[in-house]
Amino acid sequence: MFKFTGKVLSLSAAALFASTMISAADSLDDLVKAAKAEGQLTTIALPHDWCGYGAVIDAFKAKYPGITVNELNPDAGSGDEVEAIKANKDNKGPQAPDVIDVGLAFGPSAKKDGLIQPYKVSTWDSIPDSAKDADGAWYGDYYGVLSFMVNKDLVKNVPTDWADLLKPEYANSVALAGDPRASNQAIQAVHAAGLSTGAAAGKAAGEAGLDFFKKLNAAGNFVPVIGKPATLAQGQTPILINWDYNNLSGRDTLNGNPPTDIVIPKTGVVAGVYVQAISAYAPHPNAAKLWMEYLYSDEGQIGWLKGYCHPIRFNDLAKNGKVPQELLDKLPPADAYAKAVFPSLDEQGAAKEEITKGWDSVVGANVK
Repeated sequence: MFKFTGKVLSLSAAALFASTMISAADSLDDLVKAAKAEGQLTTIALPHDWCGYGAVIDAFKAKYPGITVNELNPDAGSGDEVEAIKANKDNKGPQAPDVIDVGLAFGPSAKKDGLIQPYKVSTWDSIPDSAKDADGAWYGDYYGVLSFMVNKDLVKNVPTDWADLLKPEYANSVALAGDPRASNQAIQAVHAAGLSTGAAAGKAAGEAGLDFFKKLNAAGNFVPVIGKPATLAQGQTPILINWDYNNLSGRDTLNGNPPTDIVIPKTGVVAGVYVQAISAYAPHPNAAKLWMEYLYSDEGQIGWLKGYCHPIRFNDLAKNGKVPQELLDKLPPADAYAKAVFPSLDEQGAAKEEITKGWDSVVGANVK
Protein backbone atom coordinates (compact mmCIF):
# COMPACT_ATOMS: atom_id res chain seq x y z
CA MET A 1 0.00 0.00 0.00
CA PHE A 2 1.08 3.56 -0.73
CA LYS A 3 0.08 5.63 2.26
CA PHE A 4 -0.59 9.33 1.70
CA THR A 5 -1.70 11.94 4.20
CA GLY A 6 -5.42 11.41 4.73
CA LYS A 7 -5.68 8.86 1.92
CA VAL A 8 -4.59 5.38 1.00
CA LEU A 9 -3.84 4.70 -2.66
CA SER A 10 -4.06 1.06 -3.68
CA LEU A 11 -1.11 -0.62 -5.35
CA SER A 12 -3.03 -0.95 -8.61
CA ALA A 13 -3.97 2.72 -8.55
CA ALA A 14 -0.40 3.67 -7.78
CA ALA A 15 0.83 1.55 -10.67
CA LEU A 16 -1.66 3.25 -13.00
CA PHE A 17 -0.48 6.65 -11.71
CA ALA A 18 3.14 5.70 -12.30
CA SER A 19 2.43 4.35 -15.77
CA THR A 20 1.38 7.79 -17.00
CA MET A 21 4.85 9.20 -16.30
CA ILE A 22 8.16 8.75 -18.02
CA SER A 23 10.75 6.64 -16.18
CA ALA A 24 14.50 7.16 -16.14
CA ALA A 25 14.81 4.17 -18.45
CA ASP A 26 13.02 6.04 -21.24
CA SER A 27 14.90 8.39 -23.50
CA LEU A 28 15.52 11.99 -22.51
CA ASP A 29 13.78 13.08 -25.70
CA ASP A 30 10.58 11.37 -24.58
CA LEU A 31 10.85 12.99 -21.17
CA VAL A 32 11.38 16.42 -22.73
CA LYS A 33 8.28 15.97 -24.91
CA ALA A 34 6.17 14.89 -21.95
CA ALA A 35 7.46 17.79 -19.81
CA LYS A 36 6.81 20.34 -22.55
CA ALA A 37 3.28 18.97 -22.91
CA GLU A 38 2.76 19.82 -19.24
CA GLY A 39 4.31 23.22 -19.90
CA GLN A 40 5.13 24.24 -16.34
CA LEU A 41 7.29 23.43 -13.33
CA THR A 42 6.56 24.76 -9.84
CA THR A 43 9.51 25.13 -7.47
CA ILE A 44 9.58 26.40 -3.89
CA ALA A 45 12.16 27.85 -1.49
CA LEU A 46 14.92 28.52 -4.03
CA PRO A 47 16.45 31.95 -3.33
CA HIS A 48 18.55 33.06 -6.28
CA ASP A 49 21.59 33.88 -4.12
CA TRP A 50 21.69 30.40 -2.52
CA CYS A 51 24.16 27.98 -4.15
CA GLY A 52 23.90 29.82 -7.46
CA TYR A 53 20.24 28.87 -7.88
CA GLY A 54 19.37 32.00 -9.86
CA ALA A 55 21.75 31.02 -12.65
CA VAL A 56 20.69 27.36 -12.43
CA ILE A 57 17.02 28.26 -12.93
CA ASP A 58 17.86 30.60 -15.81
CA ALA A 59 19.93 27.89 -17.49
CA PHE A 60 17.08 25.37 -17.19
CA LYS A 61 14.64 27.83 -18.73
CA ALA A 62 17.06 28.56 -21.58
CA LYS A 63 17.59 24.86 -22.24
CA TYR A 64 13.86 24.05 -22.16
CA PRO A 65 12.05 27.22 -23.30
CA GLY A 66 8.72 25.41 -23.58
CA ILE A 67 8.51 25.05 -19.79
CA THR A 68 7.52 27.96 -17.57
CA VAL A 69 9.13 27.92 -14.11
CA ASN A 70 6.77 29.10 -11.39
CA GLU A 71 8.75 30.00 -8.27
CA LEU A 72 6.94 29.88 -4.91
CA ASN A 73 8.14 31.60 -1.72
CA PRO A 74 11.93 31.73 -2.28
CA ASP A 75 12.61 32.39 1.40
CA ALA A 76 10.64 29.41 2.77
CA GLY A 77 12.30 26.82 5.00
CA SER A 78 12.32 23.06 4.59
CA GLY A 79 9.33 22.63 6.89
CA ASP A 80 7.37 25.15 4.83
CA GLU A 81 8.07 23.16 1.68
CA VAL A 82 6.70 19.96 3.19
CA GLU A 83 3.64 21.79 4.49
CA ALA A 84 3.04 23.21 0.99
CA ILE A 85 2.79 19.66 -0.36
CA LYS A 86 0.35 18.69 2.39
CA ALA A 87 -1.79 21.80 1.94
CA ASN A 88 -2.04 21.42 -1.84
CA LYS A 89 -2.35 17.66 -2.31
CA ASP A 90 -5.73 18.13 -4.02
CA ASN A 91 -4.70 21.31 -5.83
CA LYS A 92 -3.41 21.17 -9.40
CA GLY A 93 -2.96 24.94 -9.55
CA PRO A 94 0.13 27.17 -9.23
CA GLN A 95 0.38 26.87 -5.43
CA ALA A 96 1.18 23.14 -5.54
CA PRO A 97 4.95 22.50 -5.63
CA ASP A 98 6.23 19.84 -8.01
CA VAL A 99 9.64 19.57 -6.36
CA ILE A 100 11.29 20.35 -3.06
CA ASP A 101 14.86 21.04 -1.91
CA VAL A 102 15.09 20.34 1.83
CA GLY A 103 17.48 19.52 4.65
CA LEU A 104 18.49 15.88 4.94
CA ALA A 105 16.20 15.12 7.86
CA PHE A 106 13.13 16.07 5.86
CA GLY A 107 13.66 13.48 3.12
CA PRO A 108 13.01 10.31 5.15
CA SER A 109 10.13 11.90 7.07
CA ALA A 110 8.46 13.06 3.84
CA LYS A 111 8.84 9.56 2.43
CA LYS A 112 7.37 8.03 5.58
CA ASP A 113 4.36 10.35 5.27
CA GLY A 114 3.83 9.43 1.63
CA LEU A 115 4.47 12.97 0.39
CA ILE A 116 7.14 12.22 -2.21
CA GLN A 117 7.44 9.78 -5.10
CA PRO A 118 10.45 7.75 -6.25
CA TYR A 119 12.46 8.65 -9.33
CA LYS A 120 16.04 7.64 -10.10
CA VAL A 121 17.89 10.08 -12.34
CA SER A 122 20.12 8.76 -15.12
CA THR A 123 23.26 9.68 -13.13
CA TRP A 124 21.98 7.74 -10.09
CA ASP A 125 25.01 5.48 -9.76
CA SER A 126 27.38 8.43 -9.26
CA ILE A 127 25.42 9.72 -6.24
CA PRO A 128 26.99 8.31 -3.04
CA ASP A 129 24.84 5.59 -1.47
CA SER A 130 25.07 7.32 1.89
CA ALA A 131 23.36 10.41 0.44
CA LYS A 132 20.32 8.84 -1.23
CA ASP A 133 17.24 6.77 -0.50
CA ALA A 134 17.63 3.27 -1.92
CA ASP A 135 14.16 3.48 -3.47
CA GLY A 136 14.82 6.84 -5.13
CA ALA A 137 12.37 8.85 -3.00
CA TRP A 138 14.99 11.48 -2.18
CA TYR A 139 18.66 12.08 -2.94
CA GLY A 140 21.35 14.53 -1.94
CA ASP A 141 21.88 17.45 -4.28
CA TYR A 142 24.70 19.50 -2.78
CA TYR A 143 26.64 19.77 0.42
CA GLY A 144 29.10 21.83 2.38
CA VAL A 145 31.91 20.58 4.59
CA LEU A 146 33.28 22.10 7.77
CA SER A 147 36.30 24.26 7.03
CA PHE A 148 38.67 26.75 8.61
CA MET A 149 38.76 30.35 7.41
CA VAL A 150 42.11 31.86 8.44
CA ASN A 151 43.17 35.51 8.70
CA LYS A 152 46.67 35.32 7.21
CA ASP A 153 47.66 38.73 8.54
CA LEU A 154 47.37 37.38 12.09
CA VAL A 155 47.99 33.64 11.63
CA LYS A 156 51.42 32.97 10.14
CA ASN A 157 51.27 29.15 10.21
CA VAL A 158 47.95 28.07 8.73
CA PRO A 159 46.47 25.02 10.55
CA THR A 160 45.77 22.01 8.33
CA ASP A 161 43.82 19.76 10.70
CA TRP A 162 41.72 19.82 13.84
CA ALA A 163 44.57 18.71 16.09
CA ASP A 164 46.63 21.73 14.99
CA LEU A 165 44.11 24.06 16.63
CA LEU A 166 45.33 22.91 20.04
CA LYS A 167 48.80 24.38 19.47
CA PRO A 168 49.85 27.30 21.75
CA GLU A 169 50.41 29.59 18.75
CA TYR A 170 46.63 29.73 18.22
CA ALA A 171 45.82 31.30 21.59
CA ASN A 172 42.61 33.40 21.52
CA SER A 173 42.07 32.55 17.86
CA VAL A 174 39.52 29.79 17.20
CA ALA A 175 35.77 30.40 16.95
CA LEU A 176 32.64 28.59 15.80
CA ALA A 177 30.03 30.24 13.57
CA GLY A 178 27.24 29.40 16.00
CA ASP A 179 26.35 28.25 19.49
CA PRO A 180 26.81 24.45 19.73
CA ARG A 181 23.89 24.25 22.14
CA ALA A 182 21.53 25.34 19.35
CA SER A 183 23.24 25.78 15.96
CA ASN A 184 23.31 22.74 13.65
CA GLN A 185 26.44 24.04 11.92
CA ALA A 186 28.25 24.41 15.26
CA ILE A 187 27.02 21.00 16.43
CA GLN A 188 28.38 19.44 13.24
CA ALA A 189 31.71 21.21 13.83
CA VAL A 190 32.02 19.60 17.26
CA HIS A 191 30.97 16.28 15.73
CA ALA A 192 33.64 16.68 13.02
CA ALA A 193 36.33 17.42 15.60
CA GLY A 194 35.33 14.22 17.36
CA LEU A 195 35.47 12.21 14.15
CA SER A 196 38.98 13.54 13.52
CA THR A 197 40.15 11.69 16.65
CA GLY A 198 39.05 8.38 15.16
CA ALA A 199 35.80 8.12 17.14
CA ALA A 200 32.80 6.56 15.42
CA ALA A 201 30.10 8.88 14.05
CA GLY A 202 27.26 9.58 16.47
CA LYS A 203 27.43 9.47 20.27
CA ALA A 204 31.12 8.50 20.42
CA ALA A 205 32.20 11.32 18.13
CA GLY A 206 29.96 13.70 20.07
CA GLU A 207 31.76 12.79 23.29
CA ALA A 208 35.17 13.03 21.61
CA GLY A 209 34.25 16.39 20.10
CA LEU A 210 33.25 17.77 23.48
CA ASP A 211 36.56 16.56 24.92
CA PHE A 212 38.41 18.27 22.05
CA PHE A 213 36.70 21.60 22.68
CA LYS A 214 37.26 21.19 26.42
CA LYS A 215 40.99 21.01 25.70
CA LEU A 216 40.75 23.88 23.19
CA ASN A 217 39.00 26.04 25.79
CA ALA A 218 41.36 25.07 28.62
CA ALA A 219 44.34 25.95 26.42
CA GLY A 220 42.92 29.45 25.91
CA ASN A 221 42.59 28.96 22.17
CA PHE A 222 38.79 28.94 21.94
CA VAL A 223 37.01 32.28 21.59
CA PRO A 224 33.39 32.00 22.85
CA VAL A 225 32.01 34.36 20.20
CA ILE A 226 29.76 33.51 17.25
CA GLY A 227 32.28 34.16 14.53
CA LYS A 228 31.66 35.85 11.18
CA PRO A 229 33.89 37.13 8.38
CA ALA A 230 33.68 40.57 10.02
CA THR A 231 34.99 39.30 13.38
CA LEU A 232 37.74 37.43 11.52
CA ALA A 233 38.76 40.60 9.67
CA GLN A 234 38.72 42.61 12.91
CA GLY A 235 41.03 40.11 14.57
CA GLN A 236 38.54 38.97 17.20
CA THR A 237 38.28 35.47 15.71
CA PRO A 238 41.29 34.91 13.41
CA ILE A 239 40.33 31.28 12.73
CA LEU A 240 36.66 30.65 11.93
CA ILE A 241 35.09 27.18 11.66
CA ASN A 242 32.17 27.28 9.22
CA TRP A 243 30.63 25.55 6.21
CA ASP A 244 32.99 25.91 3.27
CA TYR A 245 30.48 27.71 1.05
CA ASN A 246 29.96 30.35 3.74
CA ASN A 247 33.70 30.74 4.24
CA LEU A 248 34.30 30.95 0.49
CA SER A 249 31.60 33.58 0.11
CA GLY A 250 33.09 35.43 3.08
CA ARG A 251 36.49 35.33 1.40
CA ASP A 252 35.00 36.99 -1.68
CA THR A 253 33.27 39.62 0.45
CA LEU A 254 36.52 40.50 2.24
CA ASN A 255 38.23 40.69 -1.17
CA GLY A 256 41.77 40.32 0.18
CA ASN A 257 41.35 42.65 3.15
CA PRO A 258 42.65 40.77 5.05
CA PRO A 259 44.10 37.93 2.95
CA THR A 260 42.55 34.61 3.94
CA ASP A 261 43.01 30.89 3.47
CA ILE A 262 40.14 28.41 3.37
CA VAL A 263 41.27 25.04 4.70
CA ILE A 264 39.49 21.70 4.52
CA PRO A 265 40.95 19.73 7.44
CA LYS A 266 42.82 16.52 6.66
CA THR A 267 40.53 14.47 8.90
CA GLY A 268 37.00 14.83 10.23
CA VAL A 269 35.61 16.13 6.92
CA VAL A 270 31.89 16.23 7.66
CA ALA A 271 29.36 17.05 4.96
CA GLY A 272 26.03 18.76 5.54
CA VAL A 273 23.58 17.69 2.82
CA TYR A 274 20.39 19.04 1.24
CA VAL A 275 18.16 16.69 -0.73
CA GLN A 276 15.79 16.84 -3.71
CA ALA A 277 12.46 15.09 -4.05
CA ILE A 278 9.38 15.11 -6.28
CA SER A 279 5.99 15.66 -4.67
CA ALA A 280 3.71 12.62 -4.70
CA TYR A 281 0.99 15.06 -5.78
CA ALA A 282 3.06 16.93 -8.38
CA PRO A 283 0.74 18.51 -11.00
CA HIS A 284 3.63 18.35 -13.50
CA PRO A 285 5.47 15.09 -12.73
CA ASN A 286 7.34 14.87 -16.03
CA ALA A 287 8.58 18.47 -15.78
CA ALA A 288 9.67 17.59 -12.26
CA LYS A 289 11.62 14.61 -13.54
CA LEU A 290 13.23 16.70 -16.27
CA TRP A 291 14.23 19.26 -13.63
CA MET A 292 15.87 16.47 -11.65
CA GLU A 293 17.66 15.20 -14.74
CA TYR A 294 19.01 18.70 -15.34
CA LEU A 295 20.09 19.26 -11.74
CA TYR A 296 21.97 15.95 -11.66
CA SER A 297 23.55 16.39 -15.09
CA ASP A 298 27.13 17.60 -15.28
CA GLU A 299 25.85 21.04 -16.30
CA GLY A 300 23.42 21.34 -13.40
CA GLN A 301 25.90 20.08 -10.83
CA ILE A 302 28.54 22.57 -11.99
CA GLY A 303 25.91 25.31 -11.71
CA TRP A 304 25.74 24.72 -7.95
CA LEU A 305 29.50 24.59 -7.74
CA LYS A 306 29.64 28.10 -9.19
CA GLY A 307 27.69 29.11 -6.07
CA TYR A 308 30.33 27.36 -3.90
CA CYS A 309 28.01 24.52 -2.92
CA HIS A 310 29.63 21.19 -3.65
CA PRO A 311 27.35 19.13 -5.90
CA ILE A 312 26.71 15.63 -4.64
CA ARG A 313 28.48 14.21 -7.71
CA PHE A 314 31.59 16.34 -7.15
CA ASN A 315 34.04 13.46 -6.67
CA ASP A 316 32.78 11.81 -9.86
CA LEU A 317 33.03 15.06 -11.82
CA ALA A 318 36.53 15.80 -10.51
CA LYS A 319 37.76 12.28 -11.22
CA ASN A 320 36.59 12.53 -14.81
CA GLY A 321 38.01 16.02 -15.39
CA LYS A 322 34.58 17.64 -15.78
CA VAL A 323 35.11 20.59 -13.43
CA PRO A 324 36.34 23.77 -15.21
CA GLN A 325 39.78 24.84 -14.05
CA GLU A 326 38.63 28.39 -13.26
CA LEU A 327 36.19 26.93 -10.71
CA LEU A 328 38.79 24.60 -9.22
CA ASP A 329 41.12 27.59 -8.80
CA LYS A 330 38.53 29.24 -6.52
CA LEU A 331 38.11 26.14 -4.34
CA PRO A 332 40.24 24.15 -1.95
CA PRO A 333 41.90 21.17 -3.70
CA ALA A 334 39.42 18.57 -5.02
CA ASP A 335 41.18 15.74 -3.20
CA ALA A 336 40.43 17.49 0.10
CA TYR A 337 36.77 16.53 -0.43
CA ALA A 338 37.45 12.90 -1.25
CA LYS A 339 37.31 11.98 2.46
CA ALA A 340 33.98 13.74 3.09
CA VAL A 341 31.67 11.64 5.26
CA PHE A 342 27.89 11.88 5.35
CA PRO A 343 26.68 10.96 8.85
CA SER A 344 23.33 9.20 8.89
CA LEU A 345 20.30 10.81 10.48
CA ASP A 346 20.61 8.51 13.48
CA GLU A 347 24.28 9.40 13.87
CA GLN A 348 23.53 13.10 13.57
CA GLY A 349 20.75 12.81 16.13
CA ALA A 350 22.92 10.94 18.62
CA ALA A 351 25.76 13.43 18.23
CA LYS A 352 23.39 16.37 18.58
CA GLU A 353 21.92 15.04 21.82
CA GLU A 354 25.36 14.39 23.29
CA ILE A 355 26.76 17.79 22.29
CA THR A 356 23.80 20.02 23.17
CA LYS A 357 23.31 18.39 26.56
CA GLY A 358 26.99 18.11 27.44
CA TRP A 359 28.47 21.37 26.19
CA ASP A 360 27.93 23.40 29.37
CA SER A 361 29.16 20.71 31.76
CA VAL A 362 32.08 19.46 29.67
CA VAL A 363 33.34 22.56 27.84
CA GLY A 364 31.81 25.32 29.94
CA ALA A 365 32.14 28.09 27.35
CA ASN A 366 29.15 30.38 26.92
CA VAL A 367 29.16 31.06 23.18
CA LYS A 368 27.24 34.21 22.23
